[in-house]
Amino acid sequence: MSSDSGKQRDVTAKTSVRVDKWLWAARFFKTRSLASQAVKGGKVHVNGHRAKASTGVHVGDRLDITKGEVAFVIDVIDLAEQRGSAERAQQLYAETPASSQERERRSEERRAARVSMPRPSIRPDKKQRRQLRRFKQGE
Repeated sequence: MSSDSGKQRDVTAKTSVRVDKWLWAARFFKTRSLASQAVKGGKVHVNGHRAKASTGVHVGDRLDITKGEVAFVIDVIDLAEQRGSAERAQQLYAETPASSQERERRSEERRAARVSMPRPSIRPDKKQRRQLRRFKQGE
């Protein structure tokens, strides 16, 4: 007999994993708490339906994940309940080509908008800050 403590679980035998655990294990969110908040906030859809934190993710499911301005459409390839290395996390899913092209296009738009925005060469002093505040507040 092996001296296995039984704490390690064989995830390949599982047919589903909670969506918040999977998102955390796949490194879409830094903590499981953030993953749960995103799911509760409607930022995660499983197969086109709004997910709950306890929703099971199966191999072959399609997830729509929104993080700020970035949106991912991914297909689940493998399941994991525990967070592993970044290389392992990338093996859990495959992003659709349309999703990656859309993310790249939006990234280029944000980059172009940032370049076209005028930036002052120096920070405003106290008097100028007060004038800006009055102007913005309509006084």
